[in-house]
Amino acid sequence: MHFGLTSEQRMIIDATRAFVEAELYPHELAVERSDHLPLELIREIQGKAIAAGLYAANMPEEVGGAGLDTLSWLLYERELGRANYALHWTCVARPSNILLAGTPEQRERYLMPCIRGETWDCLAMTEPGAGSDLRGMKASARQEGGDWVLNGTKHFISHADLAGFTIAFMATGEEDTPRGPKKKITAFFVDKGTKGFTVRDGYRNVSHRGYTNAVLEFDDCRVPAENVLGEAHKGFEVANTWLGATRLQVASTCLGRADRALHLAIAYAAERHQFGQSIGKFQGVSFKLADMAMELKAAELLTWEAAWKCDEGSVTEADMSMAKLKASEVLAMIADEAIQIHGGMGLMDELPLERIWRDARVERIWEGTSEIQRHIISRELLRAQGG
Repeated sequence: MHFGLTSEQRMIIDATRAFVEAELYPHELAVERSDHLPLELIREIQGKAIAAGLYAANMPEEVGGAGLDTLSWLLYERELGRANYALHWTCVARPSNILLAGTPEQRERYLMPCIRGETWDCLAMTEPGAGSDLRGMKASARQEGGDWVLNGTKHFISHADLAGFTIAFMATGEEDTPRGPKKKITAFFVDKGTKGFTVRDGYRNVSHRGYTNAVLEFDDCRVPAENVLGEAHKGFEVANTWLGATRLQVASTCLGRADRALHLAIAYAAERHQFGQSIGKFQGVSFKLADMAMELKAAELLTWEAAWKCDEGSVTEADMSMAKLKASEVLAMIADEAIQIHGGMGLMDELPLERIWRDARVERIWEGTSEIQRHIISRELLRAQGG
């Protein structure tokens, strides 16, 4: 087993980190304090990201992306994750992989404008009464003539205000299974401006300021049959095939923020003096730093192993869940300990630590809560024993 990085991977790390420090860090405080990311700033940074080859780098080369293997992609995501989430996700956008599941016509209509930076996509799954339990969704679609008619409400839909379209997952019937009836799910492209489709402001979030969420309402919203993504009633198959690696993406951005917080803590412990010596010489601080570094290394190894398995074709759901679970919980621990080492100054917004601490909280909820990740891991363990 080889743990070294290639020269190309090191170049990706260096180029992405340099861009983040030069183009994103200077705007973090303004975005945090205003909870707003101006469109003119988005377009300015977006242009620089495109010129630097960092925009849509998660996409394959045949559609204009960088064609990165999974590990290289996650190293890139880790560097972007160091910055305010709204800045890196919106200004250095990575279109959802699920867009690759579209037909050639759908790719041209929806994927390519996202890759060119002309618009953004968003995914609509979560509902007020159905979060982790997607089978419990109430938003539905029925066939009427050659069209589908959508009704229902979605919420917590990220950056839907900017997106030119959404991929909406709707219940489209039921099927009998050995464990009882289950809902069939279908994914639909719905263009902004379609009659019966409304995007409303969402909720103010303590995490990821400037990164908006919205409430989507569908009221007899009619879309043609060619707007189905994948096959009718096979929305889960599409999601499971194309969205699984998003947990590794979350893990990687968590690693970036955790690494930033750790190095701020190390620097402060070395320079801050109390009782005639640097506070890093006191075991109460130095042991914290040792634990923080050890836990971060463990989370990195879990994530990089899952990335390697992705490229080998042997990754399991449990592999990805372990990475996401460990990285998100390690981020929370490191952010908290970094603030403790800084004392009162750690809570001031002149430093990024209080932001990293706030942002860390949502990572254990979205893309599958920590409890859901533990369920996936334990289920795989038990299935191996016939349980």
